[in-house]
Amino acid sequence: MSQLRDRMDWVHKPHMPVAYPKLYLERARERGVPPERVLQDAGLVPEMLADPAARVSPLEFTQLVASVLRLAGDEGVGFEVGAQQPLTAHGSLGYLLMCCGTLDQAARYLQRFWLLRGRGIQLAYKDEPDGLVFELHSELPMPDALLQVMYQLILTSCYRGLLFLLGGQNPEAEFWFTSPPPPYFERFRQRLPLVRFEMPSTRLRIPRRFRDHALEMSSPDALELAVAQCERELALLGVGEAGDDVLSQVRAAMLLGPGGYPDPEALAERLHLSPRTLRRRLQAQGGSYLRLLEDVRRRDAVQLLENPALEIRQVAELLGYADPANFTRAFRQWTGRTPSEFRGMRLGR
Repeated sequence: MSQLRDRMDWVHKPHMPVAYPKLYLERARERGVPPERVLQDAGLVPEMLADPAARVSPLEFTQLVASVLRLAGDEGVGFEVGAQQPLTAHGSLGYLLMCCGTLDQAARYLQRFWLLRGRGIQLAYKDEPDGLVFELHSELPMPDALLQVMYQLILTSCYRGLLFLLGGQNPEAEFWFTSPPPPYFERFRQRLPLVRFEMPSTRLRIPRRFRDHALEMSSPDALELAVAQCERELALLGVGEAGDDVLSQVRAAMLLGPGGYPDPEALAERLHLSPRTLRRRLQAQGGSYLRLLEDVRRRDAVQLLENPALEIRQVAELLGYADPANFTRAFRQWTGRTPSEFRGMRLGR
């Protein structure tokens, strides 16, 4: 009961900058729906948005976006709003990113202070051999249509931020979505990078050669001040990085090694927690070791299948499946395709 209460506490706690819902309200206005009507439909009051420094809870934010979808009838609003979000919309976090020296440094700070932008969607940054990956995971139950809008918003916003940090240079990015192509996607195809649907995870990926790309607006002194400001804001929000971001930390630590994936005891030791505390914190965020293990197996299966030198049987063994048929069954559940079909699609066979 206390775990459920802890989880529901952050759902109702005002973490998200008020600038985010305002962008959705402006989009609704452009579609002919007054902001007052959206707020009324969402059960919210206009006064909560009057202070530019105010914040809303994840639950209030998702209620507002759901009302925009319902009243404005614009399911492509995630792409639209994401494309309109400059880095300055993210306050001190956006300023911090602009002061970083390299793209890798900016990505690591983005993950470190991700909770300043709110809760509901977790971000994990990974420096992988074949690219830099920004992977999203939902931690707040919501209807699929609403979840896809959130994913579209975040990936498009991150892409716009990349373009800015790289001085307009093409980052050769690609988006992954787990859903099939929505009927409204054709309106946005030319304004987005390569987009792949029905993939095992939701992510933005760019070539690894951008990792150490020097950023033109880099300022070490300003960066130091910006980091201190973001740390103060986290403290004011009552957010502790280690406790609140344990899902992302565990995902990042669950790396495939010669002996397979680390077990719960090894993960707890790596995070300087007891196994019992780790289990409790995962449960408080709606997670578990087995659920995360399935997530990372799905993540790594995609990368391993893109290596034509590995037989599917070998991929299954590396992922910990004693029987390749069990791997095939799991992969079909993740993607709707068999490993052979997926490999053929990815390698153009």
